[in-house]
Amino acid sequence: MRKRNMKDLKEKYQKEVIPAMREKFSYKNLMAVPKIEKIVVSAGIGKAIVQKTSDEQKKAIEAVVLGISSLAGQRPSVSKAKKSVASFKLRQGMTVGARVNLRGKRMYDFLSRLINIAIPRLRDFRGIDVKSFDRQGNLNLGFREHSVFPEISPEEIRFPFGVEVTVVTTSKSKEEGVELLRLIGFPIKKLD
Repeated sequence: MRKRNMKDLKEKYQKEVIPAMREKFSYKNLMAVPKIEKIVVSAGIGKAIVQKTSDEQKKAIEAVVLGISSLAGQRPSVSKAKKSVASFKLRQGMTVGARVNLRGKRMYDFLSRLINIAIPRLRDFRGIDVKSFDRQGNLNLGFREHSVFPEISPEEIRFPFGVEVTVVTTSKSKEEGVELLRLIGFPIKKLD
């Protein structure tokens, strides 16, 4: 089933999105049409490990790494603090987050699950705001809990954590990025 969804998204991009984007923005070259370059899935774990024992910190870090690896299908890289900040109770070398870059097949698999399962599961969701896009047309989404994804079993969650998903596109402007992701299937709010 996942292979079918990935092929569906890729075929939809090639057969529907490219012609619609060429018509709307009048690209002369096929290679000028924006595409999704990668998806970055990350989680910060600074708050989860403050004022805990070293064993509890290790368990929290393992839970975050395991959660992101089950979401993304590959092991995340762990980010460490570059310098100490006393007001945040942060010491140099402490683990502060985990992130993974998805490209190719894994990117399309994750994108399919994000559009079809995770976003519709959000409570009181009325569409993605255009303010979630940056000037280059990249989309940034934040999830308060990682349990909205189908791979995560709510019964097995010991340390709930938030996840940030960034969809990086090759578009040159915000309008191109918004239109690209709307045509792919993201539920984006209409501007009035």
